[in-house]
Amino acid sequence: MNEELQKNSSSQEEEIDLLELALKVWGKRKFIFRACGYAVLVGLVIAFSIPREYTASAMIAPELSDNKTTGGLSSLAAMAGLNLNGTSTADAIYPDLYPDIVSSTPFITGLFNVQVKDLDEEVDTTLYCYLNEYQCVPWWSLITSAPFKALGWVISLFTEEEKEDAILDPFHLTKEEADIAKELSERITVSVDKKTGVTTLSVTMQDARISACLTDTVVRRLQDYITEYRTTKARQDFQFQEKLFERKKKEYEKAQENYAKFADANKNIILLSYRAEQERLENEMRLAYQVYTSVAQQLQMAEAKVQEITPVYTIIEPATIPIKASKPRKTLMLLGIVFLTGLCCISWILFGKDFYINLKTKKGSNEVELKEGEIVK
Repeated sequence: MNEELQKNSSSQEEEIDLLELALKVWGKRKFIFRACGYAVLVGLVIAFSIPREYTASAMIAPELSDNKTTGGLSSLAAMAGLNLNGTSTADAIYPDLYPDIVSSTPFITGLFNVQVKDLDEEVDTTLYCYLNEYQCVPWWSLITSAPFKALGWVISLFTEEEKEDAILDPFHLTKEEADIAKELSERITVSVDKKTGVTTLSVTMQDARISACLTDTVVRRLQDYITEYRTTKARQDFQFQEKLFERKKKEYEKAQENYAKFADANKNIILLSYRAEQERLENEMRLAYQVYTSVAQQLQMAEAKVQEITPVYTIIEPATIPIKASKPRKTLMLLGIVFLTGLCCISWILFGKDFYINLKTKKGSNEVELKEGEIVK
């Protein structure tokens, strides 16, 4: 009985405490509403000060090599969320490495000279120049960066101007080039579905047309990169076979010419020595012809090999010019600012104000005790 009474009394005290806290917050509702109203104004200023950004996406499905021995295992692994296609082929570049390829320094710096044009056709320049000179920033970024720009300007007065290199060197980037490369890498995202191998590539820019055009360019550059990697050995073999074919063709033509000249010059001669020489030249011509035809077949096989291993990419969803901006999300931003403001106000009413008053009174009592101690002394 005593335990039940204690539980009932404790539950009633908790209900009373919660009710008191709710009444305390309700009594300060005007303060909370006023603070939330100010938060809405601040949130609107922040939301409309952030430049709009547009995201364009494209989906591609790369050609994966078939492996009959692991066909059943691949289907079972796909159901479990695993991908055996990358490990079942000799190709060292599979879709899981596409994000690393796109974010690599040579790939990013290779996009600097891409020509871009905005939707209003007011900007027509390279991507590097666009990111360096035509980017909009919030007003507070201008204020915070002003001291650093002034300091850099002062330092530049006492230092010699560096000569700008006409050719970009990915091995030795300047600070400005490294910053642009980092910003561009952050604006390009690549995600790969491990079950299907479908790659989604997205580019975010402050102009809708530039984001769509750059997405298409990155997709094409990625395809060229993979194609060049996979066909390098086959193309080298084809070039070697082509040179060998030309050489063997000349050797056969030379042997044929020598045989024809000897046969015409010794047409009515029946000496055995002449016949032996004619037979030798004929054998050389036949041998050269056999080698020539064999090399021609190998050349055709090498050419077919290049075409066979050239990857084929299926563009499931091409890049299109986005209509709506993807950033900033003004509604979520306003709701977040208002929620945090209301939470801070409630915390101040329930805990912060009492803590501040107690701290202030304790500080005042300590000062009074110190003064009294000085008077006694």
